[in-house]
Amino acid sequence: MSQTRGKYDFCIGLVLAMSSSIFIGGSFILKKKGLLRLARKGSMRAGQGGHAYLKEWLWWAGLLSMGAGEVANFAAYAFAPATLVTPLGALSVLVSAILSSFFLNEKLNLHGKLGCLLSILGSTVMVIHAPQEEEVETLDEMSHKLGDPGFVVFATLVVIVSLILICVVGPRHGQTNILVYITICSVIGALSVSCVKGLGIAIKELFAGKPVLKHPLSWILLLSLTVCVSTQINYLNRALDIFNTSIVTPIYYVIFTTSVLTCSAILFKEWQHMAADDIIGTFSGFLTIIVGIFLLHAFKDVNFTLANLPLSLRKDDRAANGTLLNTYDSFNDDEESSACLGEMQSTESLSARRNGSLSAF
Repeated sequence: MSQTRGKYDFCIGLVLAMSSSIFIGGSFILKKKGLLRLARKGSMRAGQGGHAYLKEWLWWAGLLSMGAGEVANFAAYAFAPATLVTPLGALSVLVSAILSSFFLNEKLNLHGKLGCLLSILGSTVMVIHAPQEEEVETLDEMSHKLGDPGFVVFATLVVIVSLILICVVGPRHGQTNILVYITICSVIGALSVSCVKGLGIAIKELFAGKPVLKHPLSWILLLSLTVCVSTQINYLNRALDIFNTSIVTPIYYVIFTTSVLTCSAILFKEWQHMAADDIIGTFSGFLTIIVGIFLLHAFKDVNFTLANLPLSLRKDDRAANGTLLNTYDSFNDDEESSACLGEMQSTESLSARRNGSLSAF
């Protein structure tokens, strides 16, 4: 019975995680369409300080879609392992890229298409090999998990590293090193996901009629989540303001997901009972998603399609053959020039002889 219930919860979490990616990915398109419509009307743009988008229904539809996606993502952590839910967040980038090519006329180059394909394949592999976490159904069990010595050591290290980066490293190297602010967001994000997981359990208990609001852990998790999310937003905005978005996004995804996988493995012991093929499959799927996201972001401004591939090869062949031809032509030109010069010199010698000039001898 418990195994059947676990599979049922896993399926619910999987559907919620995928729905979250669809809603969040679509929200960017709806907001962008609304802003473009305002630009065509001549309204002051948001980048210039305008707020006309508040009267645009497409922008509000995008905002509601974003809210629905975040709620679905929040709920997914209550049913499925964080090792599954967090990597599937990359699908929102995939959905956004595909929809933008259809509705915003933004061309998806060859690298982007390969990146989308790899992200889908990686996500599929991760779903097939996703670990099963230990059953945690009450806040008392969650409290016991959070008090585990392994997690206490991990959380302490995260707090110490974050404080060092914020107070010491950030003011000195944050403006020049892209890893400083992204690392702060990522390691803090591991704790925020744990808080979300605990609050998801609290909400399930609340619907079951249990006195959750009287449990001190509920308020501790809520306060911790507020602090963690505020810190993440602050330093992620700093990173986006200083560095290129196409570089920040894949690096943040990799470090954040790695931190969450590590935290989840320590807190919920997801990897203890996994077979070797499932462990390899999970890591392979994660690495495949990383490569896909990198291709999708790093080369999005490169105008490269499948039709350019043979053309570039032909150009290389022409360049190689052109070098040989130029050498051959120059060699022939030198021979022709020498022959012409010899003929001219012979003609001049004959003329000199005819005129009886001594210079001919």
